[in-house]
Order: sequence, then structure tokens, then C-alpha cells
Amino acid sequence: MDLQLRASRGEALDPTVLAQAEDQATRRAVARQLECGVDVGNDGEQPRESFVTYVRYRMSGFSGESKRPPVKDFVHYPSFRELVQAQTRVSLLTAPPRATGDVRYINREPLDSELTGYRKILDGQPRQFTESFCTAPSPGIVACAMQNDYYGSLADYVNAVADALRTEYEAIVAQGFVLQIDGPDLAMERHRLFADRPLAEFLDFVELTISAINRALAKVPRDRVRLHVCWGNYEGPHTFDVPLDDLAARLYEARVGGLVLSMANPRHAHEHRTLARYPLPRDWILVAGVIDTTTNYVEHPEVVADRIETAARAVGDPRRVLAGTDCGFDTSTGFGQVAEEVVWEKLRALRAGADLVTKRLL
Repeated sequence: MDLQLRASRGEALDPTVLAQAEDQATRRAVARQLECGVDVGNDGEQPRESFVTYVRYRMSGFSGESKRPPVKDFVHYPSFRELVQAQTRVSLLTAPPRATGDVRYINREPLDSELTGYRKILDGQPRQFTESFCTAPSPGIVACAMQNDYYGSLADYVNAVADALRTEYEAIVAQGFVLQIDGPDLAMERHRLFADRPLAEFLDFVELTISAINRALAKVPRDRVRLHVCWGNYEGPHTFDVPLDDLAARLYEARVGGLVLSMANPRHAHEHRTLARYPLPRDWILVAGVIDTTTNYVEHPEVVADRIETAARAVGDPRRVLAGTDCGFDTSTGFGQVAEEVVWEKLRALRAGADLVTKRLL
């Protein structure tokens, strides 16, 4: 973590030392997931400084710093803001770079190294995941987090980022991994960039981003892609979150094979009802978040089982439901809110709960 923070600040580092540390961290993340009984795993994004800003090392056009608008509940509840500011967590997402030039994918070496390194680590494990996935950001979250000083419009910027991300999307699937597109922008930006704008403007942005994703996925089989949508991976009031009801039909236009949805946190646990009202496309699966990634409570396996069963009833077929976490446990280096030992306990509870519900439903 310290090495990645230093590298992100532009400090001179021995690249070999950093690469070795990232390799060791990835090996540990993979081994611990397997020990906890995780069936569908990934590399823990260990080679990346954050889930989105890492693209600046692979794409042209980024420099300087962005000043993102805060989440709306951070502004609305001053005592919550004071509580957060009193904490010492570091986030590289606070001041990410800006788009100051033409955004293009110009450096495949980190991408190829990440994918081949992960494959090598997997091949050396005594056990294997049933399925492995790798993540990449949506063009919308790149455009929202890394603000625009170059393109004539947000639409032009989103489309340029999508064209660049096509390289990453296709490479992940070509290596045999499932692609998970991380799109918190598709819900979270309603209470961030679009906080003071009409809902219709935000929904237009969702449609723009989905269209850009679809174009970038033109050569990728649908069943090898899942779309992750969330309202922001932080512990807060979330009282300004957009309802899933407003999003569902637009999300279903994505050229993907499944939806990864936050369903464990207290603000969105009820939205299984949306899935009953607005059914998933017939050929989609649901990866239901049944573990909260922002608190150190360890969910009881029975609670996990109940959440999975609820999701299965909403979808109508338990074979179309995978149990997952709401989000990642650390969206940028040093920003984790859950103690490491507790992370593994939560994943063990996830496995135990999945085993319980499997006996009930299958």
C-alpha cells in the first residue's frame, strides 16, 4: 500500500520492487479467497492504485488534478462530514487527474503484465476458482471522476474514454476471464455530479454511458460481461440515492450477461422488489450483494442465506443468482473501511450462507 501511495504522488521508486510487492499481494489475495471458499474470484485489484485512476498509466490525455463535487449527503449532514473528516483514511480518488488532452489507450504493457501475472498465479494454486473475473471501469466513471478540460462536451469525453477502454475490455475476455465493468457512475453520480440537476439529465447520462459501453463491447460475447452498479462504496446516510426503479429499464439495455448489484446495505436491501417488478432480461444472471463492504459487522450465515433466497425469489430462478459482496473492500489504496481479518471472516460467512441456501433451493 505504501509503495502505491508513493508512486501515485510521483515519487521515484524502483519499479522492480513495486512489481514484486504487487505480485506478493496478488498471490495472498488469491490464496485467501480460495481458503475462504470463494468460487468466483479475482486478483483483488492488487496491481492498481484504485479501481479507476489506474487508467492514467495506460492512456494518454490525463494530468493535473480534479476537484470532484462531494457526495450530496456529505454536504447535507454537517455532523456526518465532521465525523468523516476526523478519520485519517487516504483516498486517491479525492483529487484524481483531469483530461487535458486526447484520451487514447497507448500503453498495453501494464494491462498485459497484470493479466498474464494473474493467470500465472492462478495456475500455481492447488485449488482453482470455478470462474475468474477481472474488472475495468465504465467510461462514465472515468469521465466523472477525472474531470474534463479538453473535450467539447461530456458526451464527447465519455465516448472517447469508451473507445480507449475497448482495448481493456477485449483483452480481459481474450485471456479467458469474465469482464466486470465497474459502473458506480450509473447510480452514484445522481448525488454527485448531477446532485443539483433534474433527474432527467442524470438518466440521459445513464443512457449515454450505456450506449458507449455497448459500442466498446461490440466484439465481446455478452455472456462474458457483467455490469456492476452501486451508489457509492462508503458508510453514510445515502438518503439522496436514486431508486433502482428509475434505473432498471436503462441498465437492461447494456450489452452484458448480468448485473452485479448492491443489496446488502441498509439503504438498498429492499430493492429485490424492483427486480420482481422489472424482471432481469431472460438470459441475465444476478450477482446479488449479500455482504456489506463498509462495516465491520460479520453477517451471520443464516442472514446471508436469507438474502440469497430473497434475491432468488425476485429473479424467479436460483440458478440465475450468484452471491457476492456489495462492492470491493478497498476501492483505492489505503481507503479500506473494514479490517483485513474481518474481510476474510465476511467471505467465510458468504460461503457458509451460500451452502445453507443451496441445500434449501437446489
